[in-house]
Amino acid sequence: MGLPLRDIVVAQELPWEALSGRTLAVDGYNAVYQFLATIRQRDGQLFCDPAGHVTSHLMGVFYRTTALLREGVLPVWVFDGKPPERKAGTIRRRIELKEKAEVQYQEALAAGDLETARRKAAQTSHLTRPMVDELSELLRALGVPVVPAPSEGEAQAAVMAAKSIVWASASEDYDTLLFGAPRLVRGLAARGRTGAGGGAQFIDRDALLSHLGIDGDELIALGIIVGTDFNEGATGYGPKKALKAVQEHRGFEATMRQVGIDPKEATEVAEIFRHPLAADVPPPTFGPVDEAAVRRLLVEGHSFSEDRVDAAIARARQRPKVTSSPSDARGHQTLLEAFGGPRE
Repeated sequence: MGLPLRDIVVAQELPWEALSGRTLAVDGYNAVYQFLATIRQRDGQLFCDPAGHVTSHLMGVFYRTTALLREGVLPVWVFDGKPPERKAGTIRRRIELKEKAEVQYQEALAAGDLETARRKAAQTSHLTRPMVDELSELLRALGVPVVPAPSEGEAQAAVMAAKSIVWASASEDYDTLLFGAPRLVRGLAARGRTGAGGGAQFIDRDALLSHLGIDGDELIALGIIVGTDFNEGATGYGPKKALKAVQEHRGFEATMRQVGIDPKEATEVAEIFRHPLAADVPPPTFGPVDEAAVRRLLVEGHSFSEDRVDAAIARARQRPKVTSSPSDARGHQTLLEAFGGPRE
């Protein structure tokens, strides 16, 4: 679901070219669910091959990844492992919402209301393990690293960024900042072209904390008050009210008591963010495109247009040469200054 922190977050709009030569640890499930929600036919149906196998996820990942490579952006895709036990409630609610949306989708379709049908269909998306396995095969054929996380993908991505294995984490969810990612890039899976007319939203965690007047542990407290994937949050508290509560600097437990959350439960949730479960991984390496493997998977396996696949591969081959360490945290302040500085 993600934390609704947009109203209090300071971000910077950047063209993708500003991120050329930098590695991004992509929260894979987060991005692919966006593709499954948006890459649909007019009536809300997912795109499928002649055999009826869903291809929307492959279309999104393939064309977006090759477009990013063309701009010199180096995505490392990270996929979820086993979810924490504390996420069980969130998962149940998501299933219930999908089931409700499916009923509403069928009703809208029967009524001929295609606009509502498409909107409701987007809420019914499912990402299965075989789909993830196929995506991993495709990405490796493109020479792009894939990291299987032991648990939450965004936690793994955040840890990789914190350890400078990659330059930033890429996700739409602000939860990534609670996991300690020093830099967050949003908009990677957005529709539209990279480069001219498109771009990313960049958030520097230290700059955000300074702007809000809180520290990292208080950011975690703020998230818990609003509600995370691991707890329901305090009744009547949105991000602005939660921010005021933590800005009083009462300490973690006192703040939780003030807003009506059990400090013991809050501490258990906080530990998930303070000590993210993540695997140790080496710095990523990007290999050449295995054109035969890509064509075998997409053209022969799913009837993709060979011309479109070849054109995408050609774009990926145009990526700028990386002249410095892609995980180098070099001059992100200079990068901000070059494009006008952060803004709310």
